[in-house]
Amino acid sequence: MKHEWKKQEKAIYYPKNNPERITIPSFNFFIIEGKGNPNNEAFSEAIGVLYSLSYSIKMLPKKGFIPNGYFDYSIYPLEGIWDLSDEAKANNIFDKTEFIYKIMIRQPDFATKKLAVETIENVRSKNPHPLLESVKFETIEEGLSVQIMHTGSYDNEPASFRRMDEFCIANKLKRTKFTHREIYITDVRKTEPEKLKTVLRYSVEEV
Repeated sequence: MKHEWKKQEKAIYYPKNNPERITIPSFNFFIIEGKGNPNNEAFSEAIGVLYSLSYSIKMLPKKGFIPNGYFDYSIYPLEGIWDLSDEAKANNIFDKTEFIYKIMIRQPDFATKKLAVETIENVRSKNPHPLLESVKFETIEEGLSVQIMHTGSYDNEPASFRRMDEFCIANKLKRTKFTHREIYITDVRKTEPEKLKTVLRYSVEEV
């Protein structure tokens, strides 16, 4: 049976439109780190590299190789961990050119470090790209978090973050990091801004 994250992992990828508490376990990701405006070409190219690696792993059985524990699944959505440069934070500047990001795509549990390295090499041999040198394969555990489904433009996210902050105060939770995670459920290229769906999440601790 094909694993569909949209159906079988709704708690993680389809939260409510109201803030909620959740504990996120560890997952494996292909990751590219960068700095700058996400509307620029470099960001788009990084996304393309992550998807090429993700599809390479998914399609391995059609190439004659079935990894141990392989199961059919849907490619996971693009995610990003967002920060600001130290200079921007020190001077209270909100400028997209000062964004620091880690964009990533989750990989299935059977994807090991060894398989990830082999996949990067295989993609490099067929479709070389400079960004392949920057790809990392990491396991990330978010743990206790607060999340919400934000509907609408990315520029309107601050309103959803305010609601999350209010939820934390009411539930005796404290944000542990300045960074936050975004999961892009809809495709920005095919969706009107007011209909975009993005999971917003940040790590918290009890106080």
